[in-house]
Amino acid sequence: QLQLVESGGGLVQPGGSLRLSCAASKIALDNYSIGWFRQAPGKEREGVSCISSSGGTTKYEDTVKGRFSISRDNAKNTVYLQMNSLKPEDTGIYYCAALRGTLCSVQLDTNFNYWGQGTQVTVSS
Repeated sequence: QLQLVESGGGLVQPGGSLRLSCAASKIALDNYSIGWFRQAPGKEREGVSCISSSGGTTKYEDTVKGRFSISRDNAKNTVYLQMNSLKPEDTGIYYCAALRGTLCSVQLDTNFNYWGQGTQVTVSS
């Protein structure tokens, strides 16, 4: 069974950067599109970005466009989310999710096959 493990979260000052990783084990990730989601305290989970299985399609939620960049290295079985110019409103738990196939989706009602356990990102001075 595919397992997803997020890493790279932490505490960063506003304007800083973090790179999150979503690593897969047991199954090759190149058959899966990956979505990144986040959940702030007291708020619903929301989609942030996604990348298709080939890497040819990417999407970003409006508030992160121009600041976040998603990429994948299928040889390392890992997807990355580079987050720059971080703001306090980016604070939350970040999750990656895998969807078998080519669809790039940041919609929560998409039937993702697997979810990671999340990594905390805190943007604060």
